[in-house]
Amino acid sequence: MALNASTPAPISVDESLNDADSSYGGEGDAVSETTSLYSAITNHVYENGRRYHSYRAGSYWGPNDEPAQDNLDLFHHIFTLTLEGKLFLAPISPFPQRVLDIGTGTGIWAIDFADQFPSASVVATDLTPIQPCDVPPNLEFQIDDFCQSWTFSKSSFDFIHARSIYGCVADYDVLYREIMQHLKPGGWFEHVEISVVPKSEDGSLAGTNLEKWGPLAIECGEKFGKSFTVAEDSRAFMEKAGFVNVEHKTFKWPIGPWPRDRKMKEIGAYNRVGWDEGINGWAMFLFTKYLGWQPEEIQVLCAQIRRDLRNKEIHAYQDM
Repeated sequence: MALNASTPAPISVDESLNDADSSYGGEGDAVSETTSLYSAITNHVYENGRRYHSYRAGSYWGPNDEPAQDNLDLFHHIFTLTLEGKLFLAPISPFPQRVLDIGTGTGIWAIDFADQFPSASVVATDLTPIQPCDVPPNLEFQIDDFCQSWTFSKSSFDFIHARSIYGCVADYDVLYREIMQHLKPGGWFEHVEISVVPKSEDGSLAGTNLEKWGPLAIECGEKFGKSFTVAEDSRAFMEKAGFVNVEHKTFKWPIGPWPRDRKMKEIGAYNRVGWDEGINGWAMFLFTKYLGWQPEEIQVLCAQIRRDLRNKEIHAYQDM
């Protein structure tokens, strides 16, 4: 089974916001064979002021430096805030035995899961070794590429989790086939993604620089050969792969603290910080390599989008 549905209600705007509102601020199994290549794995690639992974360099678009890691951890908080403190929605057993987290990033989800389920043996993989050393004893990090053939035992995992792997996968048929083969009978797969396309319900996004982001990101994915529309496409991919009991849930993430609802306002405030601090890293590799932009052009776009993020008249959101 897979968790991947109801349409969320419109988000009400907080009309009490004014230009002085402080929430808007100012401008101002055994270890994979790949882990034996330790020296190559722990080196890094530096481009345009950002640091990237060296193992299978270029196969992932995001930087792995400290600002990028902080950004990943911030979004982990937004995910858990959205899910009312939960790490997942799949109805797994209260005592899972073996769990896999692919594309773990900083490992924060896997660490929290291992703490919450001490009965589980948790494996978390990523291309880059940025995970901490002080982790729960039931958690193992492995440096591996989940887009390559898996070396784990077949039918061995109770639960497989993937989050924010947009722009990472060239062939979801292949990936989902691996996942299907490695789940135990009755096991669960949960795939959580964010849409890269900002929207608005009142037309306030029209003509803004923030509106430009979605089409540019999608174009990058098409040229990179790894889609950024998986949030929109994942249900169809799962059903095609043969998953059953597929459930697709959509949540709205405001971009900015403009909603009236307290929880949505909090999510929007955090999400705006995530955009503000993350936009450079999201754009730099892809725009220079696949759109032919110069770094200076990217900085200009980032500055323009940051101005939009502080415009209380723009009521943007994205789907999660």
